[in-house]
Amino acid sequence: MKKLINDPADVVAEALRGMDAAHPELRVDHANRIVYRADAPVQGKVGLISGGGSGHEPMHGGFVGPGMLDAACAGEVFTSPVPDQMVEATKNVDGGAGVLHIVKNYTGDVMNFEMAAELAAAETGVDVLSVVTDDDVAVQDSLYTAGRRGVGVTVLLEKIVGAAADEGRDLAAVAAVARKVNGQGRSMGMALTSCTVPAAGQPTFDLPDDQMEIGIGIHGEPGRRRVPVAPAREIAAMLVEPVLADLDFTGPDGVICFVNGMGGTPLLELYLMYNEVAALLDKAGVRIARSLVGPYITSLEMAGCSVTLLRCDDELIRLWDAPVRTPGLRWGA
Repeated sequence: MKKLINDPADVVAEALRGMDAAHPELRVDHANRIVYRADAPVQGKVGLISGGGSGHEPMHGGFVGPGMLDAACAGEVFTSPVPDQMVEATKNVDGGAGVLHIVKNYTGDVMNFEMAAELAAAETGVDVLSVVTDDDVAVQDSLYTAGRRGVGVTVLLEKIVGAAADEGRDLAAVAAVARKVNGQGRSMGMALTSCTVPAAGQPTFDLPDDQMEIGIGIHGEPGRRRVPVAPAREIAAMLVEPVLADLDFTGPDGVICFVNGMGGTPLLELYLMYNEVAALLDKAGVRIARSLVGPYITSLEMAGCSVTLLRCDDELIRLWDAPVRTPGLRWGA
């Protein structure tokens, strides 16, 4: 195992110290492993919390700031945060308008966020709603979840819902936007290599040099099938076709097309993949209204990519274009 670490047991804690040092616009509670925007709670604004296992950076801590999240809870690598973290975060971002929990559909995340919502409401009376993302078309059930996994749509949702909250919408309205985004987005991913969790010290799964996994999850969960490595245009078709088969993305308003890197894939290859994806969408009559390319929801150093499509309308495009200022995503501010 070759990694830029000290002790595997200290990776998350030391990374949070580095984030704290690098970003004075954030406030880090190191005891509870929570990243806050420095001005939280923002009075009169719905508070937005997400979180999950570490190893997917910049998601979620890198998406804390104006225009996105108010707080993010960091678990150990590929391990859900515990309810106590989420309760603490919920209390500290409540500006009087309630709090929305954004939860990826993994069993530990869903269970712990549900428990935290109940505890926070009982202790403080804060109004809490939750929205679960489940956009992965690869599999119905996996090692970590019942139902579809929450993957790339989570990034787009946090941005769009962050803008809706910044507009001053109430909790029910913000949650409605979140459910709309989740319902209109689909994703599919693949891996060329496995990744190595520092505490394990060895690859999560064995993938021969001449093979790739189609439909992989962000924790190394198995996908639909293992096939020989193919040219990029064929890989793009393997990802795009199941997404288009699952939801109608045609229409005048177009889509947000998100080509995501899994952590070990250079931007050179991601832009090459975007070109192939764009050609397939054009052939299918799907108009790209906005795009995002880069490693935003990763799986440590896994080589591979995912494709996410979000069917848009004027409202979602306007919210997407709204200013955002976070370590991982920034424009218009």
